[in-house]
Amino acid sequence: MLEITNLEKRFGAVAAVDRVSLTIPDGQMVGVIGRSGAGKSTLLRLINRLAEPTSGQILYAGEDVSVLRGRPLMAWRAHCAMIFQQFNLVNRLDVMTNVLLGRLNYHGFVASMLKRFTPAERAFAIRALDRLDMAQTALQRADTLSGGQQQRVAIARELMQEPKILLADEPIASLDPRNATIVMDALRTINREAGITVVCNLHTLDTARAYCDRIVGMFKGAVVFDGSPSELTVDAARAIYGVDGLDEALSESVTSTSIGPATGATVPSRLAVA
Repeated sequence: MLEITNLEKRFGAVAAVDRVSLTIPDGQMVGVIGRSGAGKSTLLRLINRLAEPTSGQILYAGEDVSVLRGRPLMAWRAHCAMIFQQFNLVNRLDVMTNVLLGRLNYHGFVASMLKRFTPAERAFAIRALDRLDMAQTALQRADTLSGGQQQRVAIARELMQEPKILLADEPIASLDPRNATIVMDALRTINREAGITVVCNLHTLDTARAYCDRIVGMFKGAVVFDGSPSELTVDAARAIYGVDGLDEALSESVTSTSIGPATGATVPSRLAVA
C-alpha cells in the first residue's frame, strides 16, 4: 500500500503540491486529472523521488520512501517505475536493447551498455514486448517506430524493472486517438493481469473515467476530488478545472471525440451529470 501524508513541494512562495494525503491500495488504477500547472507531474516525481519533498511523508509497505538515499533509493526507483510523455529511448539502439536497459539498476551502466544480459533477461524482454504486441519489432532501431510504438517500448522497458508501482506522466498526450487507445489498453491490461498499481496523469476526463478505478482531481497543488468515476459529476469537474476550464472542455466535447477502452476506435465524449 502507498500512503502519502501531508506531502508538500514548494518553490518559494508557490506550493506546487499542497499538503496532499492519499492512500492507494496495491493493484489499483488511479487517474490524476487537472489543468496544466495543477501539480500532477510534480506529485508523480515526488512519489518516484525524482523531486525532493519540502515536507510530508511517503510510505510504501511501511517503509519511509521520503528519506531513502543511495542504493535503497535506486531500488525504490526500480520498484516504482516512471513512464514519461517523452519516450526517452536511445534512437540508435534496437528495440530489444532499449527494453533490456530497464535492467540498468540490476547490472550498472557499463554492463548494460556492453549488453551483458542473461538469456533469462532476454526472454523476459521478449515477453514484455509481446504483452504490448511489439515483439515483432525487437530488432528494429527505435527511431524507425511510430510515437505509439515507441511509448509501448518505453512501457516494456519499465516492466523489465519488475515494478510494484507504475507511474505514467501524461503517457498519451502526444499520441493520436488510435495509439492513445492502444497505450491505455496496455496499461490497463498490465494493471489487471500483473496486479501492478498504476497511477496515471491524464488530461481528459473521459479517458480517466473509461480506464481508472479511481480518479484524483488536483487544483493549484491540492486534491479537490477523490472518488470513483461515477462520482465525477459536473460540479466535481468544475472544482478541478474551474469554470473557464470546464466550460472549454464541455464546449470541445460537442465536436471532439475521446478514446475508449479495448475497441481501438473513438467514442463520443461525455461527462456524467448527477
